[in-house]
Parts: sequence; C-alpha cells; structure tokens
Amino acid sequence: MRIDYAHIAEAALRKLALNAIRQPANLSIDSKLMKEAKGLDVNVSRAAEAGIAEAVAAEKTRLWKLENRATMEAWNDYAEKHGIPLKEHRQF
Repeated sequence: MRIDYAHIAEAALRKLALNAIRQPANLSIDSKLMKEAKGLDVNVSRAAEAGIAEAVAAEKTRLWKLENRATMEAWNDYAEKHGIPLKEHRQF
C-alpha cells in the first residue's frame, strides 16, 4: 500500500459562512462570460469566491505535498520493504 495522498484538502466548494466578513474587490472578468452568468442568474460574487477558495485549497495541498514528500517517500519505502505494520489485524 502506497501513500499518494496522505493529506485530504478541505472541500474547496464548502458552504461559505453567511456571516463571513467580506472584503470588496475589483476583478476583471471576460465581458461575454459576465453577460452569460448574469443571464443565468449566477451570483458572480459567490462564484468568484468559490473559485478562489478552490485555488487556495489546491495551492495548500500542493505545498503540503512538497513539505511532506520526504516523509511520504520514507513511509512508502518502509512499506515496500517490510509490509504494512499490523496488517494481520486488518479486517478489510
């Protein structure tokens, strides 16, 4: 058993707190995309916030993997050489 993804990132599209303190931001968005979003009644602010949250979660995951690469590789090497500890007690 190899560890490829030991860290599970927070769900990027989690429910955003209704009482979160929001900061105004100026964004440049493709005008055709904006018209289409408005025509579909997409809440552009929430959609942008969800996209930013997803990007932040992805970057945190990438950094975590970089910071913990040596540990994961060491564990994978150990498991390949010695097997998984306590494997005989597993019920699956």
